[in-house]
This record gives sequence, structure tokens and C-alpha cells, in this order.
Amino acid sequence: MQAGRVPGEMPCVFKPALMAQTVSCDMLARRSVAEREVMMCRQVMAHMNCETLERLILERSTFPLRLKPGAPLTHAMVMRLHAGGLQGLQTVLSAPQAEVHGMVQQAQSDYGGLAALPWARIVEQVMAWQPRRRGPGKTRP
Repeated sequence: MQAGRVPGEMPCVFKPALMAQTVSCDMLARRSVAEREVMMCRQVMAHMNCETLERLILERSTFPLRLKPGAPLTHAMVMRLHAGGLQGLQTVLSAPQAEVHGMVQQAQSDYGGLAALPWARIVEQVMAWQPRRRGPGKTRP
């Protein structure tokens, strides 16, 4: 067992999007391990659902983004897939907040499963997603 890990908690699938504060999640548990922050999922089923959603976002976006299957993804591409995919999910569901666990549950309820989502609309958001632009740097005196 890893230090600081509680049994039943698994690493958060959408950690990059959570760290960028583009989404939130009710199942998130934050832990400090040494000098770093670890984001864990508190529920096994929630973790499995997020893994399924992540795989579906990648699978449906591979061709439009011209990704090579099995090739490693850059951090920027992971951010695009995660943040853009979750933004697309929020749009499709007309969800008032980008809260991952709630959106996954709503998708399963409204569409009968994650695979049945209108993926063309979600992939449009993945394609359109742009990182936030940094503000102007501080000038030195």
C-alpha cells in the first residue's frame, strides 16, 4: 500500500482537469504525501465510470484529433481530452455545473449508459477546447 493512501481510494482519472479547476468532483479526496498533493477517488464504481468515460472520450476523439492509437499523449492533449470532453458532456446534459460524478450519473440516467451519449457533439467540444491564456506577466521595476 502506498503511503497516505486509504484502502478503496484510487488515483483520480480526471486529475489534470481538476487541477486546472475546469471541473469539480464530489468523489474527490485530497491527500498530502510528502510535498505533493494526491487526488484520489473515494468510490470504486465512480472510479470505474470515470475510466470508462475517459476511454470513450479518447476512442471517439482519436480520428478527429489525428492521434496515433497507442502513442503517448502530451499533457496538452490530455488536458484537451479531459477538459474538452467534460465540457462537451456538460453541454450535452445541460448540466448547471461541471461536477464530474454528477454528470456521469446524469448521463447514465438520461442515456442509459455512457456509450449512448451523442458523441459527435462532445467531440466538437474536445476539438474546440483551448487552454486559458495566461495574463500579462508582472513587469519588473
